[in-house]
Amino acid sequence: MPRFHLLSDWLDWQEGLHPKKIDLGLERVARVAGRMDIMQLEQTVITVAGTNGKGSSVAFLENIFSAAGYRVGAYTSPHLFRYNERIRINGSEVDDAALCEAFAAVDEARGATSLSYFEFGTLAALYLFRQAPLDIVVLEVGLGGRLDAVNIIDPAIALVTSIGIDHCAWLGADRELIGREKAGIFRAQRPAICSDSSPPASVEQRAREISADWYCLGQAFSHNPEGAGWSWHGVGSALRALPRPSLPGEHQLDNAAGVLMALELLNSRHPVTRAAIEQGLQSVKLAGRCQVVAGPVEQVFDVAHNTDSASCLLQVLEDRPCDGSTRVVLGMLDDKEVAEFASRLAPAVQHWYFAGLDTGRGLSAQDLQERVEAAGIKCVHLSFPDVPAAWRQAVTDSEAGDRIVVCGSFFTVAEALACPV
Repeated sequence: MPRFHLLSDWLDWQEGLHPKKIDLGLERVARVAGRMDIMQLEQTVITVAGTNGKGSSVAFLENIFSAAGYRVGAYTSPHLFRYNERIRINGSEVDDAALCEAFAAVDEARGATSLSYFEFGTLAALYLFRQAPLDIVVLEVGLGGRLDAVNIIDPAIALVTSIGIDHCAWLGADRELIGREKAGIFRAQRPAICSDSSPPASVEQRAREISADWYCLGQAFSHNPEGAGWSWHGVGSALRALPRPSLPGEHQLDNAAGVLMALELLNSRHPVTRAAIEQGLQSVKLAGRCQVVAGPVEQVFDVAHNTDSASCLLQVLEDRPCDGSTRVVLGMLDDKEVAEFASRLAPAVQHWYFAGLDTGRGLSAQDLQERVEAAGIKCVHLSFPDVPAAWRQAVTDSEAGDRIVVCGSFFTVAEALACPV
């Protein structure tokens, strides 16, 4: 008999199963995966790591391959609203019944092995992908790469997106250390793609050490603006006059370029037409990634939560100036570089609405305010116990021509998007 019958019960139980919320390492998860016979997938696997751009790159891959007629599975994290968002098969989220079945299979196989919340979910995703008639599986690393649960699978292609400072307590305090952790997804004699044009040296060093086939943006492949579109140049092919991705921001061209390099390298196995590429780039919709809601008061929802993503968000805001004031609803976690994040964003902000996050690592509005002020940022601000209160006040204060930006965490964006308009 399964331990539970409801998805909510399974998830609540998993939250307290393992003594640590984050416990990197492959021994436990590989042991259980071996018992479940899911250490190897028959489908072509692409694993994606990086500090920023992972979710966008996974979405581009998923959409393009789907447009080309392939059956695609995708595993991402975290989710915004429903856990089901993490596992998609042929573009559809798996339902509660499938997840409960998968969790029961993991629970039976683990025996006395303790698993973290993320490890449990990763094994469930692999179980579902193993059962489904798929051609391609795209796996997003949760944290780091070398010791992340998805790294028990050997990918046909490994893609590392932009590398910045984040999760320092687990990955290291500088880009070299962080880059080496993320390069842990590379495999010998297989393509190792990097869509960061200036990656730390440790990334290429790792690729060379294990004799992976190294492809880096600005070296093996490149992109350039071309009129209203852009062009891409790979190793053995090029694409001119491409439409821009539907996701806003110049940084999305880096992500798309890395994806196109992966497509070129897989062309003999999984050929993709130009029409599928264009459809896939233009049809991507990713909630909370520079998600713009038009109206008299424009709304921008972005899960940016580290310094590099703050710079990308700033560029998006500067590229689409508004007539009035920009009001930022900000909620962040305790382990983030709050002062630096706010400093990067500050040039575009007239009003701050600090919101407390009621989650394990969430900062109170008071703590958030103190960290921002300690950075020397002089700003008009209000503080609120939670995101809904901050959001409602920002809406009340706004006039036609103003803009509201919600950012700082997945939790912040999810709570704001759930508020009534």
